[in-house]
Amino acid sequence: MKVLLFGIAKDIIGASEYEVPAQPKHPSTVKELKDVLVVLFPEFNKLSSLAIAVNSEYADENVFLKSNDEIAIIPPVSGG
Repeated sequence: MKVLLFGIAKDIIGASEYEVPAQPKHPSTVKELKDVLVVLFPEFNKLSSLAIAVNSEYADENVFLKSNDEIAIIPPVSGG
């Protein structure tokens, strides 16, 4: 399961794309994906909000994921 990363999420993982490990199984929901990322990369837990898009649409935590979905992690953005 490939995840596209932007902003500070990219900085935390150190790459613009990340392949989520399939073992023991791929996350089946957006919530499970967030939980896996926090376990693998504890810095994610410090982000106050984190938007996830599945197939170019923002998704809430109950959205089911398939291994071929395009998933993007969009951290909070500040501007000036």
